[in-house]
Amino acid sequence: MLGCARERRPRGALSVAGKEDWWRDRHGQRKTIGRYPEGFTTDHERALEELFSENAEGSHKYNACLNTMATRISTVFASLREFPRVHYRVAKTIDASTMTTLRDLVPTKLAAGVWNCLAKYKMTIPEFPQTETCELLIVDRSIDQIAPIIHEWTYDAMCHDLLCMDGNKYVHEVPSKNGSATEKKEVLLEDHDPVWLELRHAHIADASERLHDKMTHFVSKNKAAQLHQARNGGELSTRDLQKMVQALPQYSDQIDKLSLHVEIAGKLNNIIREQCLRDVGQLEQDLVFGDAGTKEVINFLRTQLGVSRENKLRLLMIYAALNPEKFESDKGAKLMQLAGLSDDDMIAVNNMRCLCGPDTKKSTGGGFTLKFDVHKKKHAHRKERTGEESAWALSRFYPVLEELIEKLSKGELPKDEYNCMNDPSPSAHGLPTTSSLRTSPAHSMRSRRTGGTWARPRGSDDGYSSDSVLKHASSDFKKLGQRIFVFVIGGATRSELRVAHKLSSKLKREVILGSSSLDDPPQFITKLKLMSVDELTLDDLQI
Repeated sequence: MLGCARERRPRGALSVAGKEDWWRDRHGQRKTIGRYPEGFTTDHERALEELFSENAEGSHKYNACLNTMATRISTVFASLREFPRVHYRVAKTIDASTMTTLRDLVPTKLAAGVWNCLAKYKMTIPEFPQTETCELLIVDRSIDQIAPIIHEWTYDAMCHDLLCMDGNKYVHEVPSKNGSATEKKEVLLEDHDPVWLELRHAHIADASERLHDKMTHFVSKNKAAQLHQARNGGELSTRDLQKMVQALPQYSDQIDKLSLHVEIAGKLNNIIREQCLRDVGQLEQDLVFGDAGTKEVINFLRTQLGVSRENKLRLLMIYAALNPEKFESDKGAKLMQLAGLSDDDMIAVNNMRCLCGPDTKKSTGGGFTLKFDVHKKKHAHRKERTGEESAWALSRFYPVLEELIEKLSKGELPKDEYNCMNDPSPSAHGLPTTSSLRTSPAHSMRSRRTGGTWARPRGSDDGYSSDSVLKHASSDFKKLGQRIFVFVIGGATRSELRVAHKLSSKLKREVILGSSSLDDPPQFITKLKLMSVDELTLDDLQI
């Protein structure tokens, strides 16, 4: 899989790699991490190929994919007894002479399919709402081609991007029960693991520091660990701790989880150093925010010889998404040759055009574009988000979906870009009105638990739950407004899942993200390669 790295298992002491000055928290603050957002997929792994490839026109797979997708989305609303206002991104054309393609019509056609299914449910399902109870926004992957490719710096995203995991399964080595060797153990990085639950949305540097603090806390509270440390001198390695607590069952689960995540964080930080990902990530974000351009890309490709071909590919895909016109001439080909890309890498870069809307260079009226703010910086494709400065480097990037959800919540989606199948009433947006609370409490207001019941009080000896963000969650109920559903055709990203979680708290409305699939960068790039008209197979690809 693209982006995999073969790593030696770290056997270091308690300190976790990645605590250099570059990682320092500049503001001395840490953001709390809550529960994972709810979400769903319709299991259409080949939606990009079937809906957006150059040979999708006239294909029977096109309509079959959309029809099945519409039915499965509607089933979600039927099971939840929710009746949404269906918003969708409209197809854009440059002028009267420009033909709207089937690719441009994908969100419109899917919205119509969902609406038809919901109309049937209103008549056939008992107790199905007869008036709108929530919001649904349907978009496609062209709204943000950068989010699936750019390096994300949160713990969850980096694990799935860099560690070659099989879904949520991670394989690592642990001491065998007889203590003479090691054995492989499979673990799932999911909600049942409280350390994962707390750290998955944290910046990798923040996660590393927290893990170091937790392990230090464990040793300071554990008498057996203190005796071992005093007897042998120096710091304890994670393997030393694992061996030490094998005879102490009450500590076994705690040290297993801590040592697992210390190992993972160490691997991630090693990969960051070995693959020069800081430099890669800095240039990626500088391109997006208008602080770098063609000159910087060329200089990077010429001088950064330690950067892998896979990471050069991702950099050029971002550049192509921001500057598609550059790849209509031989300039793009020369850049790809300079990067040493393979033939199928070049296919992936060129296929970014399949996700572009009409050529905005020909229009002053504003067809679809990735440029959110061209006034603040000459070439900026994202505007800086005021009031949300990150404490960590390389955290400037955010998915376009974040702004769209906020605008939907306020009823401020641009009318010329987004239509609604059933126009909402003036009071439909934001928190329900007083009258709506009285008339439809089952749908307009809900009580949501924000976490589990495993949290322990401060000062416990477990070493990982003493500072848990969920320590008060078992008794914390929040009244949330009408749900917001967002469906991304062509694959959602982990950064978009994180945004859904973040906005659920910020907007006091549960945001549920749906998509045809959930893609990490290696998967998304492979799918772009498969969009070739040459009908490539997985066996043909250099991954």
